[in-house]
Amino acid sequence: MEVLDPSITKDDQPLCLNDSLQKAHSSGTQYPVSDTKSCIKSRQIFGFMGFLGFALVYAMRVNLSIAIVSMVNQSTIPPTDNESDIDVCPQTSFINTTVPTNGEFDWDDKTQGIILGAFFLGYVMTNVPGGRIAEKKGGKLVYGLGVLFTAILTVISPFAAYWGLYPFLIIRIAEGFTEGVTFPAMHSMLAHWVPPLERSKFAALVYAGSNFGTVISLPLAGWLCSLELWHGWPLSFYLFGGLGIVWYVFWLLFVFDTPAKHPRIDPQERAYIESLVEPKDGSNSSVPWLSIFTCLPMWAILITQAGQSWAFYTLLTELPTYMNKVLHSDVQNDAFLSALPYLTAWIVGLVISSFADALLAKNYISPLTSFKLWNTIASLGPSLSFLGAVWAGCDQFTVMMMLSGLGSLYGAVYAGNQMNHIALAPRYAGTMYGITNAAANACGFLAPYVIGQIVDGHETLARWHTVFFMGAAINMGANCFYLLFASATEQPWSRDS
Repeated sequence: MEVLDPSITKDDQPLCLNDSLQKAHSSGTQYPVSDTKSCIKSRQIFGFMGFLGFALVYAMRVNLSIAIVSMVNQSTIPPTDNESDIDVCPQTSFINTTVPTNGEFDWDDKTQGIILGAFFLGYVMTNVPGGRIAEKKGGKLVYGLGVLFTAILTVISPFAAYWGLYPFLIIRIAEGFTEGVTFPAMHSMLAHWVPPLERSKFAALVYAGSNFGTVISLPLAGWLCSLELWHGWPLSFYLFGGLGIVWYVFWLLFVFDTPAKHPRIDPQERAYIESLVEPKDGSNSSVPWLSIFTCLPMWAILITQAGQSWAFYTLLTELPTYMNKVLHSDVQNDAFLSALPYLTAWIVGLVISSFADALLAKNYISPLTSFKLWNTIASLGPSLSFLGAVWAGCDQFTVMMMLSGLGSLYGAVYAGNQMNHIALAPRYAGTMYGITNAAANACGFLAPYVIGQIVDGHETLARWHTVFFMGAAINMGANCFYLLFASATEQPWSRDS
């Protein structure tokens, strides 16, 4: 891809321009800045390391959803009032099931909901500070330390669980606190590293690490839980936490805050990126908080992210429990089946994001229309999958095909609202993403808590269908707000500050 950039003066030109470009520029003529021909580009290495980082933090986040099934001793939980036996699934499945070993902890459904949601109490606290610190100090250190500290806390999680419920809750909250900086820090780095017409595809590749980590974590955690060594379930904490510590070493060696700070970047790649990405630096300016919080397009992003997160975390934290207690699948089969929606969403997300960038590059669609179109698809797919799961009833195969088929359209979110922050205010993209991501991830605590209150020990189809109906309604209602008030125009307070 080539662009003409007549606006750069001689004093502003990047030092990395080659001699021919310098000569053309000094003569006052327009010159093309083309991308490097290197097989491996510095921004690709940055993207790959970011992908691995998100894969690991999500593996460390979601393995508890599988492990908790093995951790809890169901025989110690007091029985609740029985509802109609007609409203439960029979003890059959399209795959063979086994009887899981009784765990070591007597946590009832409400307690399990609190444990699964505790992570997000800490998570929402650091999104905004993480984004702002990344804008001021650079995203490399903020993102890297977020992954590292989460990994260390993951390794000590089994010890905390044996110490007691409250130490375990404290560790889970602390994990959320350290991981909360990762998304806004990465958003800040993307604004410096990725040209506009590559952002949907690039963001899909990086942020899809979360889906990849979930796909790997759920079945692997299920297998580890089936082992007898150390009761099985602690192994998943040790494995993913240890990998996170190793990852941090490579992140320090190969990733830098901006192309200008990278000592080994190809000069042509740096010139190409800097010709397309305006280095709007917000580190020395105060954040226009009032303008941000009174910006209706920003609220449109926040609300649709919250709706999508409610649906996402309904699956992420509760699907293994639903598979185990309602559809009667064992913990290992739960893990493989629970991973399917994230595997399909990962693949579909990569395809849709590449297609979205191609449409924008050919001017077939405007940025705003692109945001709205793909965001609607990302919300509609999971909502229809919930309704399909209700329709499928006790048919485990059909339930998973609904969640994995229609639910895969959630992958369109990377071409939807995820890059909208940069369009509105590139200077404060990290801070704004921190605000919207914090609000959205409050659903990570609220969804398990509310679902725990609805189910309340009564594992019946009627109660779980209420959960699915609620998730679909919240998701689509939030998308309607986005369609009404979203914008792709840089805001005046971003340009003028």
